[in-house]
Amino acid sequence: MSKVNQSNLTLKDLIILLNINFLLKHPSHFIALGFGAGLSKKAPGTLGTLIGIPFYLFIFSYSFLMQIMVAILFTVGGIFVCGQTANALKIKDPSAIVWDEISAFFLMLIIAQPVLNIFHIFELFVLFRIFDIWKPFPIGYLDKRVGGGFGIMLDDYVAAFFGLIVYFSMQWLIQ
Repeated sequence: MSKVNQSNLTLKDLIILLNINFLLKHPSHFIALGFGAGLSKKAPGTLGTLIGIPFYLFIFSYSFLMQIMVAILFTVGGIFVCGQTANALKIKDPSAIVWDEISAFFLMLIIAQPVLNIFHIFELFVLFRIFDIWKPFPIGYLDKRVGGGFGIMLDDYVAAFFGLIVYFSMQWLIQ
């Protein structure tokens, strides 16, 4: 691998290089930063949420039990990789960590699957992003009070839960 001539780098280039170096420094960082999606300068959480869709499409033909097992793995593993990456960055809940969005939205898709189509995926996406960004009680409270990898993951899972309540309520009303 060739070395980069750092004397010709602009400040923007250096920041990108440092981000990529951090991303590739440890597998936990690569996963927690959503395989690079978290390095996006604009809307990293939204981009991370979208990454949940291909994960779901990859396993949707498997049994529901298998899907839940994968979701549990994503959750438990996410607590570890998000915590480890936040510690390395020395920031409580950096916006670059998007595995929490990926795994929470992935779980939403698994739970909603009996009525899932492209419109419903979009609807779930919008609901999740609204609750994840707006952070009504108790989401905002948990986001501020619960730390570590568990805290990083928890507020997104609660946002997903609220999104599912609204989604299933709308489904019930239109039926």
